[in-house]
Amino acid sequence: MSDDANKFDFIVIGGGSAGCLMANRLSSNANNRVLLLEAGKPDTYPWIHIPVGYLYCIGNPRADWMYKTEPDKGLNGRSLLYPRGKTLGGCSSINGMIYMRGQARDYDNWAELTGDEAWNWNNSLVDFKAHENHYKLDDGADPVTGNNSRFSDMHGHGGEWRIEKQRLSWSVLDSFADAATEVGIEKTDDFNSGDNAGVGYFDVNQRSGWRWNTSKAFLRPAKQRKNLTIWTEAQVEKLTFSKDGDGAIRCVGAKVHRAGTPVTVSAAKEVVLSAGAVNSPQILQLSGIGPASLLKEHGIDVVLDQPFVGENLQDHLQIRAVYKVKGTSTLNTLANSMVGKAKIGLEYLFKRSGPMSMSPSQLGAFTRSDPSRSHANLEYHVQPLSLEAFGDDLHEFPAMTVSVCNLNPTSRGHVRIASANFRDAPKISPNYLDTEDDRKVAADSLRQVREIMAQSAMQPYAPEEYKPGVQYQTDDDLARLAGDIASTIFHPVGTVKMGRIDDPSAVLDPHLRMKGVAGLRVVDASVMPEITSGNTNSPTIMIAEKAAGWILAGQ
Repeated sequence: MSDDANKFDFIVIGGGSAGCLMANRLSSNANNRVLLLEAGKPDTYPWIHIPVGYLYCIGNPRADWMYKTEPDKGLNGRSLLYPRGKTLGGCSSINGMIYMRGQARDYDNWAELTGDEAWNWNNSLVDFKAHENHYKLDDGADPVTGNNSRFSDMHGHGGEWRIEKQRLSWSVLDSFADAATEVGIEKTDDFNSGDNAGVGYFDVNQRSGWRWNTSKAFLRPAKQRKNLTIWTEAQVEKLTFSKDGDGAIRCVGAKVHRAGTPVTVSAAKEVVLSAGAVNSPQILQLSGIGPASLLKEHGIDVVLDQPFVGENLQDHLQIRAVYKVKGTSTLNTLANSMVGKAKIGLEYLFKRSGPMSMSPSQLGAFTRSDPSRSHANLEYHVQPLSLEAFGDDLHEFPAMTVSVCNLNPTSRGHVRIASANFRDAPKISPNYLDTEDDRKVAADSLRQVREIMAQSAMQPYAPEEYKPGVQYQTDDDLARLAGDIASTIFHPVGTVKMGRIDDPSAVLDPHLRMKGVAGLRVVDASVMPEITSGNTNSPTIMIAEKAAGWILAGQ
């Protein structure tokens, strides 16, 4: 291979939720030679595309990095599986497919933290809409009002990122929604208008009952472009740099192991790191950008002493309450019989609907953990099924799971390399439930679940608390139990945060450029200074949309 074959204008590292959009947008200019690097394989594994297939992708090295957290004090010493997508499409190939932006206040807060109004809600809404293809606008009209003003103000149509309603319903979930209204949570038909308070079925990133990942959305239309090169099974060992006579540092490329063979690639304009909230700080640290003490500990030459690379890790911790129910069918009932399994398979085969089209969570609710909160700080994921832990068999008794998470955790963790070997997994320490506020919200949220389940709408099912158990009542009991039963809902962010130029804890400037290193930008969930109030996949894609616009405009 000639040297010219390894020279590009832009190198995008990571073919996930942000990287796929970045590759599409940067290669839309035929003058830009773009290389997209993905450590995993193409997204040809069949279970990626069947919605329920996340069960066979998470914990499977074919599509998952197979990470685990360090033992966590807040989880009473437990270590959690920490799935991260390792295939084209990244986490959008294995996630819950829930389309969720968060709240307007999240983005207005980013604008304040960065000093850049480009991040506020109104400006970010433009970037969300730029790639949306929302089913509610398929006929050009709001199905409720008959005109298109309500949804077209908030949503886009004709873009690459398909959003559809779920192709199922469950009576026990409908009754939970009714019970939620009894405690003051109003029903909503759109969680994505800037205020997501309410209860309703989640919208999902699917097309006609199939998962719609970012590889299909953004790479499929761009793959035939002669100026776009895509390498899979190409893992980055480290970034490469140059220094001028004044000592100014510039990122000029990367050392890559492609199918086991080391290759050095160069970028004339920019390297865009879109490897995610775990892998982006890992790659930076392996490359010599990070806390000097950590780098020296592992024998890595310090290119830039940046102590906050890998810090500020935030995640949503979900607490799973399980209730036995009577007089209704749940997925436990169906999936534990041969007849039920046959019905499930046939419904999906012929209609692309039913349980095989399910996202992991179907019904959602956003509300406050207590009246003193100024906004919805809890998110519910409600499911007509139950199991002891993710990956286990479903319980043999009919049951439902009411998972609830603190949307605005105050605990902070970190990601740090374990060695100088790029093949070694980093150490991931989320530090869940590390603050008194997070422990209080955990206890309050479990009480609120009990309040909803006690409402009249749920009584036909005679709900019986199976987990955590009614014997646990005090704040201390419930916080400790949260540590025993809670798990990640797979939303790590913040480890390479953006911020004001004069903010020493901000690794990036407001346009996501690495402070102190030219030619290097980070574009993924790691840049969030604070986590969004909801699922994080679509906000990550919005970040990429905004960053691509800046890069193409020379900003």
